[in-house]
Amino acid sequence: MNTKNKWQELKNSFKIKKNSLNMKTLFYLILFSFGILVFLWIFQVLFLQFSYEHYQIKKINRIVNQIDNINLENLDNILTSLAYQNEVCIEYESNFGTTITYNTLQVGCGLDKNINSINKIKNNLKNKDSKKSGVKLINPTYKTKAYLYAININTGYVFVYSSLEDIDSTSIILKEQLIYVMFLVLIFACFIAYFLSKKITKPIINMTKKAREMGKGNYDVVFKENGTLEIDELARTLNNTCKDMKRIDELRRDLLANVSHDLKTPLTMIKAYAEMVRDISYKNKKKRNKDLNIIIEETDRLNILVNDLLDLSKLEDNNEKLNRMSYDLVEQINNVLNRYDIIKETEKYKFVLELPEKAIVKADKNKMNQVIYNLLNNAINYTGKDKKVLIRIIEKEKTFLVEIIDTGKGIKASDIPYIWDKYYKNEKNHTRNVIGTGIGLSIVRNILEMHKFKYGVKSKKGHGTTFYFEIVK
Repeated sequence: MNTKNKWQELKNSFKIKKNSLNMKTLFYLILFSFGILVFLWIFQVLFLQFSYEHYQIKKINRIVNQIDNINLENLDNILTSLAYQNEVCIEYESNFGTTITYNTLQVGCGLDKNINSINKIKNNLKNKDSKKSGVKLINPTYKTKAYLYAININTGYVFVYSSLEDIDSTSIILKEQLIYVMFLVLIFACFIAYFLSKKITKPIINMTKKAREMGKGNYDVVFKENGTLEIDELARTLNNTCKDMKRIDELRRDLLANVSHDLKTPLTMIKAYAEMVRDISYKNKKKRNKDLNIIIEETDRLNILVNDLLDLSKLEDNNEKLNRMSYDLVEQINNVLNRYDIIKETEKYKFVLELPEKAIVKADKNKMNQVIYNLLNNAINYTGKDKKVLIRIIEKEKTFLVEIIDTGKGIKASDIPYIWDKYYKNEKNHTRNVIGTGIGLSIVRNILEMHKFKYGVKSKKGHGTTFYFEIVK
């Protein structure tokens, strides 16, 4: 049983390696090398034969044209020179029956022997009406292709003969050596392909190992660059991803901690005051009503938290649809501000308004109500000791610019890109405990992006913060 398991593990290991990037790179490089060698073999053996045949025919045609314009007084010398210089066999048959053969030592020459098949072809060429004619044939001695051309020069016939196949011993040796050379080159190519595949895949394999570590929650890994453009770009992308995941993990922990705290605090208050009503104040109407009001307020706080979480979930899942309508933005802001009458009276907050008489806009009224409410909540929580919040509307050509400004400590420039994240809090605390969930700005961002409205924040450390958005008319 153990042997069977080990064999199965070995098979699985081989299967994984066979499908690995390293093995596939090696396979394709070897296949590429083999393809090049096959191409060279075809080119050297088959195409070379075609080229040699084409070259020989052109050479014979050139010789025939020279013979056609030959000076008959120097016939013997000229034919001798043409035969040796061009490495062909030439035979001259005079009208008186005399036959002279030139360059009979040329390898594969078929004119120096009394071969019946060649003699028949020669007679056929002489019997043709044309002055010049040629034909391809098979040399019966060497079983190779050849070319025979005949030309009538008045005093007789000149036959030019040349093999169309390279039967020289040097060429044969080179062809045989090509097989061994290809075999050695293929082995060498395999070694080169192996080391090249290692070099190509090593940084990717290292990145894969580090990516596994990152997947396990180790966000301190660093993906190194190696000088290759694509690998370096991948390394930079993974390093940025690692930083983002580390930040998201921190936000996730903060989210759980903050939600737990925001749930625990009202639940503790509800339990404490419910027990107080049960055990102490149930007979004292005034005290009992006061305790019950606190329980109701804390229940409202829980309800706000749950509703905000549900709203954010719907917005992020794109399940919410916009119900755009025309309405007065100034009236909407005033209605929202009515909710804060109690803190204006008890905590002396000041809301400074710079609003036109009317600002007719087109948007989803209920969702924009959430935007204004959350931005006001944020301003109240972080404004300065003067407890002042400025709300301003500036009319533009096609939009209204809405600004909500506090006089607090401001936000660091490095923190501004993250303030829209769930449960991000400036320096993890705020100056007041106005009812809120910590996910207000994330809801604001999602609603404004659904509307495709421009939005942003301007802040300088120690000089307050301005949140703004543009809403279409």
